[in-house]
Amino acid sequence: MTDLVGLLTVFVLAMFVGFEVITKVPPTLHTPLMSGSNAISGITVIGALMLAGHVGEPWLARTLGFLAVVLAMVNVVGGFLVTHRMLRMFRRK
Repeated sequence: MTDLVGLLTVFVLAMFVGFEVITKVPPTLHTPLMSGSNAISGITVIGALMLAGHVGEPWLARTLGFLAVVLAMVNVVGGFLVTHRMLRMFRRK
């Protein structure tokens, strides 16, 4: 039980820190930072795939792993689309 409380505490603190950091970023830097976060989401996808595909895990862990794969892939694809759109703005006509 104490492990769960510790993990939830770290999760909530990470949410607050992440929110504060993101809200302080000026709009001109948001897209390059989003591009960099795609690498982190890629790592999340790999970890979630490992958890979702592990046979010995309980159904809840596999379900949460599948949900993590879906959400991280949405983030990765969205980040690449935004980055592609930004780079297209700087092309010569």
